[in-house]
Amino acid sequence: MSDDGDRIEPFPARRRGTVDYMRAAGRRSNVHGLVEVDVTEARRRIAAIDAETGTSLSFTAFLVACLARAIADHPQVNAYRDWRGRLHVFEDVDVNVLVETTIRGERMAVPHVVRAANERSVRSIHDEIRATRESADPTALSRLDELAFRLPGFLRRLVWRLPQWFPERWKAVAGTVAVTSVGMFGAGGGWAVSPTNYTVQLTVGGISEQPRVVDGEITTREVLDLTVTFDHDVVDGAPAARFVQRLRELAEDAHGLESPQEP
Repeated sequence: MSDDGDRIEPFPARRRGTVDYMRAAGRRSNVHGLVEVDVTEARRRIAAIDAETGTSLSFTAFLVACLARAIADHPQVNAYRDWRGRLHVFEDVDVNVLVETTIRGERMAVPHVVRAANERSVRSIHDEIRATRESADPTALSRLDELAFRLPGFLRRLVWRLPQWFPERWKAVAGTVAVTSVGMFGAGGGWAVSPTNYTVQLTVGGISEQPRVVDGEITTREVLDLTVTFDHDVVDGAPAARFVQRLRELAEDAHGLESPQEP
């Protein structure tokens, strides 16, 4: 502690991984799309399911299911370009999500890959995320991990070149697409724009109440702010736009949420 009462603390080893990731991701040709999605029906169905079954389905699980279905319908965005200039297009949509859990007594968001999310139900994805959240220290750093984070930066950052060098290995380690959330840290609408090492990343913002015209009448709707980030070296604008439109349709139609009130 300094003379004026300020603290000097060691920089956490795990944060070094975040710094390395952001620096590597900043070198990619990222293009960001800011999208507003009406999630009124989805939120209504989640509340109805909770009232009938006592299970509050994860909104993140719902968005993962929508994202995976949209990518399955537009598989050209589920691809990576390797060092030889070839495109590796994956059939499975493996979604890397941030799960808030406890590690060594501290609450933090950690990555978890939901495998073949395009073949999974919202409930299945929800159960997996919840199990990960409730696990004791699921991603605690081993001694080998801690030593790796203490290597020189240029060596640590080599791992983030996996998408370009070995796409299959990247898929095995980190999935094919990513979902991250800033909405969990506050209320209200808002976007977040950040670089990514993925061909497609969905950044979930906040939800706000906004006026919308529905069936010719102005009504209040719940609107979610999403940022969809693409690697423009892999995905062109037109396929990206069609994919985003499909993603919006699925989310607004409450894809995968069977309302208890419906037969």
